[in-house]
Amino acid sequence: MKITILTVGKLGRMVEAQLALDYASRATASGRALALGPVEILEVEARKPGKAAEAEVLRPHLEGAYVIACDEHGKVHTSRAFAGRLERLRDDGQRRIVFLIGGADGLDPSILAQANELLAFGPQTWPHALARAMLAEQIYRAATILGGSPYHRD
Repeated sequence: MKITILTVGKLGRMVEAQLALDYASRATASGRALALGPVEILEVEARKPGKAAEAEVLRPHLEGAYVIACDEHGKVHTSRAFAGRLERLRDDGQRRIVFLIGGADGLDPSILAQANELLAFGPQTWPHALARAMLAEQIYRAATILGGSPYHRD
């Protein structure tokens, strides 16, 4: 099952970008034997300002994918529950999961309506650059949990 973290905006060489890429790489390696991955981070930018323009550049990447949008109104999962959710999606035959992280103003309502699920990282608001790294880390953690690694102990 291919996993894409689709984000609005490019981080360039920011420390957060490198951290997210490192965790995506670890998730790919850990998830390979579990049919989780590869994990990629795809950054897009709108040519015009605003959520509607951002929605237009996101939409083509969503076709045929199970879409999980990161949004403050989404469901909060423990790491084990998140791992279990990815496992169920894989076992249900989902071939491609796309996690969405919007721009500074969040995701357009039309994109939120198109998502299969909404995911939140708790009640706090996080910088989008950190949200990428946190999401990539949780995908990596899910792979290690599902693989039985001691990375996550009770």
